[in-house]
Amino acid sequence: MFGRPSTHERSFLDCPRDKAEILAQALPYIRKFHGKTMVIKYGGNAMTDPELQADFAEDVVLLKLVGMNPVVVHGGGPQIETALKRLGKKGEFIQGMRVTDSETMEVVEWVLAGEVQQDIVGLINQAGGKAVGLTGRDGGLIRAKKLKLLDNKDPNLEHDVGQVGDIVAIDPSVVKALQDDAFIPVISPIGFGEENESYNINADVVASKLASVLQAEKLVLLTNIPGVLDKAGKLLTELTSREIDDLIEDGTISGGMLPKLAGAIDAAKSGVNAVHIVDGRVPHAMLLEILTDQAYGTMIRSY
Repeated sequence: MFGRPSTHERSFLDCPRDKAEILAQALPYIRKFHGKTMVIKYGGNAMTDPELQADFAEDVVLLKLVGMNPVVVHGGGPQIETALKRLGKKGEFIQGMRVTDSETMEVVEWVLAGEVQQDIVGLINQAGGKAVGLTGRDGGLIRAKKLKLLDNKDPNLEHDVGQVGDIVAIDPSVVKALQDDAFIPVISPIGFGEENESYNINADVVASKLASVLQAEKLVLLTNIPGVLDKAGKLLTELTSREIDDLIEDGTISGGMLPKLAGAIDAAKSGVNAVHIVDGRVPHAMLLEILTDQAYGTMIRSY
């Protein structure tokens, strides 16, 4: 059922012949995806390791140069945590959600929309691209409301996590305008509410919703894991939403992978042709997953 060979089954670029084979494999994919939108959630080790950062920027630029339209949505949890520690403030989490009071929200905004976003924009520009940074405020991109976080065990209990947002609507006009002018949008997951208040939104959720609204060809989620694993720890290179439901039911998939997969399934069911959960610790894994037959993660389809 799972036809694509994984990285464990074949080493990459052992010799010049392998390099030529990879290039030959890429051509039909370049033809197929020319003009298509690729939404990429950038996070994990790929975002903190300098060599992997450079690899990522080069991959994004290459996708643009061969005629695709990459859109980057980034996280920044570790960077936010570091900034809070410098201010003597300890991060607090409830059910995996960062409690975001007004002071923490200020830190989130200047870390994500300032430090992290500008680093990514700079790296892409340095690699030969034309990147532009956006937050949900720009062009009315992400309208949000306060997230209602119900207790996992008692649905009658609601947790107050402060300025954590739930997406109300996405207006992709500014993203499309930038794409039409050959720019690469780099989006911080910050939305705004009816009273002009800011909201911190999960980057996986923003990427999944944006991919659906843009009717993207692919949604790529860069993570710190190889992909979805079976009970024996083997990479499952291809899954359908029905197979994922079965894996959740039997306990194979649990914990932090659940919300990531929920967004992936929603995107696949909303018209995104394929969702890829990719191991961001592997150099150029995103490019190899999209443009070759090799599997560097798990590909999810709605059917």
